[in-house]
Amino acid sequence: MYRRHFLKSSGLAFAGFPSLLPQGSLAADSDGGKDEKANLALHIAPVSLEIGHGRIIKTVGYNGSVPGPVVRFREGKPVTVDVFNETDVAEVVHWHGQQIPSAVDGSTEEGTPAVPPRGHRRYRFTPKPAGTRWYHTHTMAHADLSRAGFSGQFGFAIVEPARHPGDYDQEICMAAHHWEPSLANMGPPNNGWEIMYRSATLNSKMLGAGDPLRVRPGQRVLFRFLNASATDEIRLALPGHKFRVIAMDGNTVPRPQTVDILYLDIGERIDAIVEMSNPGIWVLGSTKEEERMMGMGVVVEYANKTGEPQWQQPPNVGRGPWDYTQFASDRSAPQPDHQFEMKFEKIPGNRKDFNHWTINGKSFPDIEKLHLEKGKRYRLFFNNDSGDIHPLHLHRHTFEITQVAGKPTAGLMKDVISVGSRSTAAVDFVADNPGLTLFHCHMQLHMDFGFMQLLEYVR
Repeated sequence: MYRRHFLKSSGLAFAGFPSLLPQGSLAADSDGGKDEKANLALHIAPVSLEIGHGRIIKTVGYNGSVPGPVVRFREGKPVTVDVFNETDVAEVVHWHGQQIPSAVDGSTEEGTPAVPPRGHRRYRFTPKPAGTRWYHTHTMAHADLSRAGFSGQFGFAIVEPARHPGDYDQEICMAAHHWEPSLANMGPPNNGWEIMYRSATLNSKMLGAGDPLRVRPGQRVLFRFLNASATDEIRLALPGHKFRVIAMDGNTVPRPQTVDILYLDIGERIDAIVEMSNPGIWVLGSTKEEERMMGMGVVVEYANKTGEPQWQQPPNVGRGPWDYTQFASDRSAPQPDHQFEMKFEKIPGNRKDFNHWTINGKSFPDIEKLHLEKGKRYRLFFNNDSGDIHPLHLHRHTFEITQVAGKPTAGLMKDVISVGSRSTAAVDFVADNPGLTLFHCHMQLHMDFGFMQLLEYVR
């Protein structure tokens, strides 16, 4: 694979707002409903972000910050969101992981209207399901490495369950991102342009540049991790501690596991409990030294402890996606009503262009839609016939992983799956949310250059 890394948060909670709309109502308009109070206003605007001492990044973010505000919704409670675009290009906000109508999902390919330059749109939807979701821009970057996933347009959207509060003492949301991208030649001689970075952050600061995460012995801390990078997967560790993985992509895992290292491909989220049982000053950061030097990390400081932050390299870092089956159940997945086979291939850019991507020999938009019937169970069988890792995302639905690298599995529900190079995987989903539905690789360069396909309900 050729992706490389070289060269309790404050939130906005809306659970208490009264329900102003009937269940399932939606709108995406420029001026309708002005007298109705919105639950949330998002302002897309330029931001000057100091990620390190004197290190300034000029980007675009939400509400003047990167990441954007931690937004909290109540599952099943309708919300109204005003989006104000204070830039000179059209934008759209995707509500990643939520099962909402196409008109408000936040993908123009599905029919969501873009927010025009210097314009405004109002969206109404009912957040679901509960869990760690996120919101981000869903535009294309192509050759503009300041736009789309390269920008600071991302934030957590936590859908709180109607009942069952969490069993933890402190909640910390951490979003990983890479900054200062540039084009680079790497990989085989016929490979196209790839991306290299000069800096990286967990939330808005490089390692050592921001305030530490302050904890106390005996605390159970819930970490919500998000990989909001445009192009790179990450591995994180906290020396002297272990992560108890309890949810992936916001969905409770059938078998929680305790691990030393977390793997997150682009768009993936992990909820993990850490028992604070080893007092000291530690570095929570990337397992790659060069990436920590770029800034991918944060200091964890126990109360009344002083000294230099400590890092210890964990054993068995590994390569490629981790084994999802360790979090799955022992049961067998039911047989689908229909299976779609999807083969992914690369058209090399030959050192003079970006690589282009095909699904079954065709690139978006010149690829037919897959047809769905409501209520049926479908299997997407992925054959990755390339040397790249692909974080595959299905909009507006949650899928069940049913095969990983030839190993049958069941029970693990996600909305992004990382498929290794020259490998296979399969996911099942129930067609229960009519409307156009986008499938794509979440790696920005891949989706920009053909790696997308639409699914369409026909009955």
